[in-house]
Amino acid sequence: MSSGLSFLERLSRGETVLGTFVYFNSGDVVEALGEAGLDFIIIDMEHGPFSFYDVEGMVRAAEVVGITPIIRTPSSEETYILRALECGARGIQVPHVDDPETARKVIEASHYYPEGSRGFSPYTKAGRYGARDPHTHIQTSNRDVAVIIQIESADGVARLPEILDVGGVDVIFLGPYDLSQSLGIPGQVSKQEVVDLMESAVRRARLKGVAAGTFVETPQSAIEWARKGIQYIAYSVDAAILFRAAREISTAVRRGLTLGE
Repeated sequence: MSSGLSFLERLSRGETVLGTFVYFNSGDVVEALGEAGLDFIIIDMEHGPFSFYDVEGMVRAAEVVGITPIIRTPSSEETYILRALECGARGIQVPHVDDPETARKVIEASHYYPEGSRGFSPYTKAGRYGARDPHTHIQTSNRDVAVIIQIESADGVARLPEILDVGGVDVIFLGPYDLSQSLGIPGQVSKQEVVDLMESAVRRARLKGVAAGTFVETPQSAIEWARKGIQYIAYSVDAAILFRAAREISTAVRRGLTLGE
């Protein structure tokens, strides 16, 4: 739950934040997740079905309940980063940033001058449609928008010190499934090779003063990774959370009815 500090302030203090990926195109789902006590959502434009118009409405829903809206962009292309931020996202999560050149482009695209080259318009949702002082908007956006990059290959982990030397990255997100693919054991995310690779990445990030995050599918896994230094925990996906809860209810009721016969 929020402590009154901003998302980035909480990470800088070493706190752990908990959220989930959102695939359902629904502001109601976003509000429910916020009311449930999650700290952030990741609106998934890489795998999800969203348009930017959809995303803007979901960001509004997040603002209603005080949950931090992060947008996972379809790729590292500048236009996707720009449009995600103009929708009012409090952070972007960019997939497949496995070299310093790509990291540099992401940082450039996500910051205004003098820290980057993000295109400027004061008339978007991010600028409150012109109601926000442009100078204030530039300053606060450069300071408060979280830049999260996904490291999804063994080569990316090996080059992590170079990537982080670019500066401007707030969180590295370790994608266990893609990391397992890069090791030739696709889907076997609990294998020791994957765990070792992720642990080495966490150590390298912490040496640079950068928070680390990952995807988990059980509460126990979330706790274990938090104890290993992961601060940004993406627990499952809204669709999977609903499916598992519904299946548990269905199974329990049908079992009870069978036993009562």
